[in-house]
Amino acid sequence: MKYIFTLALLTFSVFAIAQTNQKIYDIIDDISEERIRQDVKTLTEFGTRNTFSDTVSTTRGIGAARRWIKNEFETISKSCDNCLNVFYQKDFVTKEGNRRVPHDAWVVNVVAIQKGTKYPNRYIIMSGDIDSRASDTMDFTTDAPGANDNASGMAGAIEAARVLSKYKFESSIIYVGLSGEEQGLFGGAGLAKYAQDKGWDIIGILNNDMIGNIEGVDGVIDNRTFRIFSEPVPPNETERQRNARRFYGGEVDGISRQLARYVHKTVKTYMPEMNPMMIYRLDRFGRGGHHRPFNDLGFPGIRIMEAHENYTQQHQDIRTENGINYGDTFEHVNFGYAKKLIAVNAINMASLASAPPAPTTVSIGGIVEPSVKLKWNAIDGAKGYKIYWRDTTSPTWDHSRYVENTTEFTLEGIVIDNFFFGIASVDEEGFESVVVFPNEIMR
Repeated sequence: MKYIFTLALLTFSVFAIAQTNQKIYDIIDDISEERIRQDVKTLTEFGTRNTFSDTVSTTRGIGAARRWIKNEFETISKSCDNCLNVFYQKDFVTKEGNRRVPHDAWVVNVVAIQKGTKYPNRYIIMSGDIDSRASDTMDFTTDAPGANDNASGMAGAIEAARVLSKYKFESSIIYVGLSGEEQGLFGGAGLAKYAQDKGWDIIGILNNDMIGNIEGVDGVIDNRTFRIFSEPVPPNETERQRNARRFYGGEVDGISRQLARYVHKTVKTYMPEMNPMMIYRLDRFGRGGHHRPFNDLGFPGIRIMEAHENYTQQHQDIRTENGINYGDTFEHVNFGYAKKLIAVNAINMASLASAPPAPTTVSIGGIVEPSVKLKWNAIDGAKGYKIYWRDTTSPTWDHSRYVENTTEFTLEGIVIDNFFFGIASVDEEGFESVVVFPNEIMR
């Protein structure tokens, strides 16, 4: 009995080791708190980064900030043998019909693309916002350092580029600074439309907006918990898809929700000290973020951010009132926490960019039968596939079965009525695609 127990433990240990990859741990270790600190400091020193602020000065305003960001990406590219394609992507916005636009201007994003070796048109995106704001969003001259909102996210995209550019991945990774967030998500809308027009296959956008605060206005101090916001189903789904959910399920199984589950699982595997919270909502109550324009066009996207916000440090002129220091200033950012959340992004981008594509067609059958049947299309580069299932009330994929040399399988004794199911592709190193919820029925 002791021998059997020991053998079981050994088998479990080998299995557990096989589920992780040293490269991912190396990426976590390479994220630099000091570099993040310096980048946030530099961004705050542009005075204001309001989208409609000075674009000519070399030291103040959003023009100087975006040129500095572009230079940082170009410097990173030089160190990796020009592995990044760095450019501006821009759209013109006008006052007409836009109540938060003080004057006509170009909304300019800074984009850095690290092309994949096998799937160059398949992209995972990490975004931060360049712009900041004062109490009055129309005020583009008052100092608005925007240390946490959102120099933290912008510094995160730069740091992720520094670390991940040292590696080669099968799929492409984009690091981007988006503008116009505070006035109406203009930068995200512009890049999402650009991606659609170019025919990019976007497998996920990780929008980082405020990732450096651990002391909430609610009195909670927490340097391990963070939120993952995701909408349940795409807003552009068809009427047929909507009607099918009534009978087959999937109310919380859209592509953005599967991306959120992927991030949750990766963090639990490689960063078990962290506490990822999946929030079943597009964004904070009645508010928005730069992943939304991508969601609007049918791309999977989530928002990653701190768990406990402090509203005295958001969208506030720098001042002291009733003993409270208002303003989004440098000293309020916790850089150890920001480092952890940037690592969350980096390891998920590395995992997704290393994994084979997900199946596009997943069929399910087993109505009034004692077992569930699944069938999916074969994926080039997949060594095998992982069949996942969970209780219908569970937020995470809790059970799995790995299979090879087949694209169909029957789970004996598992009744289709009692669970939800999905399929992921797996490569020879164990990297998995996002889980795909069934999209066809087998009769």
